[in-house]
Amino acid sequence: MAEPSNKSPEMTKFLDQLSDRSYSIGANQCVEPPYGCGRSATEFRDAISKKEFSISGLCQYCQDLLFGEE
Repeated sequence: MAEPSNKSPEMTKFLDQLSDRSYSIGANQCVEPPYGCGRSATEFRDAISKKEFSISGLCQYCQDLLFGEE
């Protein structure tokens, strides 16, 4: 089970209201639409992508859409 990155209580509350980020990360799934795809998030290209998941809750596929593929 992944752990969300530490954020201020206010930011955590805001992000969880917006996308249920903490739950999604803990369940190893991408945040739900419209921000992510809601699919499994267990395979990442590298350590940086895995760290980004703990920050944003976006799976590798959604990270590639947002940031572009390498």
